[in-house]
Amino acid sequence: MNDFIRETSNNLDLSDNRPLKELLYEAMRKTIILGEVATGVRINEKEVSRQMNISRTPIRYALKQLENDDLVDHVQGKGVIIKGISIKDAHEIYAIRIALDTLAEITAMNNMSEADFDAMNQLLVETEQANELDDVDMVMEKIAEFNNMLYNEANMPRLKSIIYKLREYLIYFRDIAIRARVRRDKALLEHRIIYSSMRLKDKDALERITRQHLEASQVFIIKEMEKRNNN
Repeated sequence: MNDFIRETSNNLDLSDNRPLKELLYEAMRKTIILGEVATGVRINEKEVSRQMNISRTPIRYALKQLENDDLVDHVQGKGVIIKGISIKDAHEIYAIRIALDTLAEITAMNNMSEADFDAMNQLLVETEQANELDDVDMVMEKIAEFNNMLYNEANMPRLKSIIYKLREYLIYFRDIAIRARVRRDKALLEHRIIYSSMRLKDKDALERITRQHLEASQVFIIKEMEKRNNN
């Protein structure tokens, strides 16, 4: 079993009662975005069908959706080839995040109680403690909790739904950034300033630090992607 088929099988959640074609598409999409297989790998529809014991109809649907997402290419004479995430993708996703995160934070700021802010502060303390212990996996988990808290407190289901559709991209970018100590330290400081701006109800400061935080992350991510592409 090749890497793509194995990782797609691992990511396929058959406990979900949605149509198989959608589950397969999401499993393939996650496999590609999280970098669990290399770019340039060919996806053999026949082999996927045989090894995963799935008919070719949902596989064709999934591959078509991946092509629409610009994650694969259908190359004449070669078949379907994995493209992965491009630097253009990174620019687009960060532009979306700047807009959505700013909206979510301002809305959450106006919705949150003092008890909510205390809970957010405690979450930041736990994140900082994990960072002091160099427990990167815990830091990543706590940062995900921080972001989820913002989206939950904003109480905007459609915004949260859009962010959810970007989740694999965000996990991929977060993994690159937070595993680098220099960016991790700065990101945690920026989260602390975001929290302080929210608690002070300082909308201008909040908009400013959110843009600075995400633009700094974007610059770091793109430099790392350029390094990987050149290796």
